[in-house]
Amino acid sequence: MLGQTSRIRQRNQVNYLTGMSAEDAIAADYVKRGYRLAHKRWRGKRGELDLIFEQDAGFIIVEVKQGKSFQAAMARMTPQKMGHIHAATEEFLATCAAGAFTELRFDVALVDQTGRFEILENAQ
Repeated sequence: MLGQTSRIRQRNQVNYLTGMSAEDAIAADYVKRGYRLAHKRWRGKRGELDLIFEQDAGFIIVEVKQGKSFQAAMARMTPQKMGHIHAATEEFLATCAAGAFTELRFDVALVDQTGRFEILENAQ
C-alpha cells in the first residue's frame, strides 16, 4: 500500500506531467500557426510564465490552464493567479529592449481532460 505521502507525490508527478503535455500541445499549435516560441516556463523572481511567443515586434504570453472541462480550467484563473502573471510579466518586460513599451498580448489556453483545447486571445 502506498502511504499518504507517496500518493501525494504520485498525484503531483501526474499533474506535472499532464501540465507539461498540455503546454507542449498548445506550443505546437502556436508554432503551427506561424509563431516562434521564445520561452517555455520562463521563470523570474516574481513568478513563472507558461509560454511566450514572438509576434512581430512584441510577444504573446500564454497561460495554460487544464481541468476536467474548459469551465473547470477557467476557474483556475483566480485573481491571485492573475496577479502572479502580471508581476512575472513586468519582470519579463524589464528584460526587453523596449521595456514596458513592448507590444504584448495575453492569451489563455484552456485544456480539458480529453486534451481538447480552446484558446482565448487577448484575455484580460
